[in-house]
Amino acid sequence: MSRTNYRDLSKAGSDLGAGFQFEFYCNNCSRTWKSAYKPYRRGQLAALIYKFAYLFDKHGQASRASGAISDVGMKAARGAALEEAIEESSSRYIDCPGCEKTVCEECWNPSAKLCEGCITHGAGGHARGTSSSPAGGATCPNCRALLDGGRFCPECGFDMASTHKACPSCGVMCARSARFCTDCGHAF
Repeated sequence: MSRTNYRDLSKAGSDLGAGFQFEFYCNNCSRTWKSAYKPYRRGQLAALIYKFAYLFDKHGQASRASGAISDVGMKAARGAALEEAIEESSSRYIDCPGCEKTVCEECWNPSAKLCEGCITHGAGGHARGTSSSPAGGATCPNCRALLDGGRFCPECGFDMASTHKACPSCGVMCARSARFCTDCGHAF
């Protein structure tokens, strides 16, 4: 199965920060992992040429040439960086045979060889909509209690509609998927 659980964070083209990086995520929880940043030297060189040539070239010929330098081989370099990142992510993410989701090590149960969602709802129940719970097998991301609709979890009171959460240590608002506070570093 080919990995599809990633976002492309790459900066391509003729940019001084040109390079490739990918963020992988668990399809069951909010944990993410970023691959190592791979600089795209041809794009960085093209950016330097463009900046230098801009001082002397009034007609933009150097900018077109630097763009062409950057474009040559960019697709192949991105593909190679993605393949390397996917290979490295294989040790962190597992494809669940029950629901066919890609999950992280924390959501994987090695003894059952299924993800926690499949164990909770029966193999494949939460992914294919065969669960008997009223909300189609939805669970609270905070306590994993079965939900029967509504904005708040009936077990822990988690706000299902919120996109941010407050740090219990300093009170700053962080993204709901954050594992650590962006202000004080407190672990969620």
